[in-house]
Amino acid sequence: MSRPLDGVRILDLSRILAAPFATQLLGDLGADVIKVERPGVGDDARQYGPPFLEGGAESGFYLSANRNKRSITIDHSVPEGAELIRELAAKSDVLVENFRRGVLAKYGLGYADLEKINPRLVYCSVTGFGQDGPYADRAGYDGVFQAMSGMMSVSGIPDGEPGAGPMKVGVSMVDILAGLYASSAILAALRERDLVTGRGQFIDLALLDCGLAALSHYAQNYLISGVPAPRRGNGGFGGIPSQAFRCADADIFVVASTPKQWSGLTAALGRPELADDPRFATVSARIANRDLVLRTLGEIFVQRPAAEWIAKLEAADVPVSPVNSMDAVFENPQIRHRGMRVPVEHPSAGTINVLANPIRRDAGISPPPRLGEHTDEILIKLLGRTPDQVAALRDRGAI
Repeated sequence: MSRPLDGVRILDLSRILAAPFATQLLGDLGADVIKVERPGVGDDARQYGPPFLEGGAESGFYLSANRNKRSITIDHSVPEGAELIRELAAKSDVLVENFRRGVLAKYGLGYADLEKINPRLVYCSVTGFGQDGPYADRAGYDGVFQAMSGMMSVSGIPDGEPGAGPMKVGVSMVDILAGLYASSAILAALRERDLVTGRGQFIDLALLDCGLAALSHYAQNYLISGVPAPRRGNGGFGGIPSQAFRCADADIFVVASTPKQWSGLTAALGRPELADDPRFATVSARIANRDLVLRTLGEIFVQRPAAEWIAKLEAADVPVSPVNSMDAVFENPQIRHRGMRVPVEHPSAGTINVLANPIRRDAGISPPPRLGEHTDEILIKLLGRTPDQVAALRDRGAI
């Protein structure tokens, strides 16, 4: 079965998470992703464990961002290694890298160098702060960008409550968001090349920019009001309630922002009089009386077990969910039905489970590659080297 990006080749010089996540998405859509790694070491993410696959070869962190790729080991600091990358770039549609500004240019691998040998190349550089500006040469990681972008300032327990203060989102959210932005930018650049200009382009993507852009209405509300959004803890920013509540035995999350939902909620709670209470009857009234609404509901929810409340609220068509741990997530019947956990055959670890791409397509998944697993295959079949030439490159440390 054909896939959208069949025939598109991605040369992936990236490591860790943001950019590898982007190239993984492109690989899921059919692109041939050639992952270039350091000989003997590979992507740093391979060692970001525990947990590791049996035998300690690869971490879960690495596995999360590298399915549907082929791995080749090349040392770009060796002249012969840099020349191999140039040859691969000449045969590729896209190059993705996340080195600091100017690093690859030292080896003749910057966009200005590769554009000359492949004018159709889309070159995507993912860095912390972008290619210009006073911070352009700084290193940075997800937590730094969550702090600097303002993401932490709107996450966490509200002031005045125990444990109040800014809080990092648990997952490396800016990395994931940057990967999504990068994959979209690459697809747009390919379309522009193929339908408009006939040429590739340079994409300058900064994690800091992505983190700030992801604040969306939080940032836009500040821009028009000058008032920073307060932290809401486990509550939403819009209609009320949109909140986690403690039940007798566990937490649930409830949203009842529309009139129909609010009426259903109050009936399910056995408190129908709250539906018409002037303090609570409209969205505006509930926002104005937020603390009272949440306190009133909290005192009711804590009286019964979570499962009982969930059954009542689902029957009333009120959006609700248990606050799941990871084991409960993968036992969820909807998650199971949608096939979000996929078994694949790993060449050394046997059958392993990987997370599926939520873009549902009838396409196979190849497991994240072992370090250098496809080096000989790529050099011989794509670049036309002989086995003896590959052996000589290996002897000289180029691969």
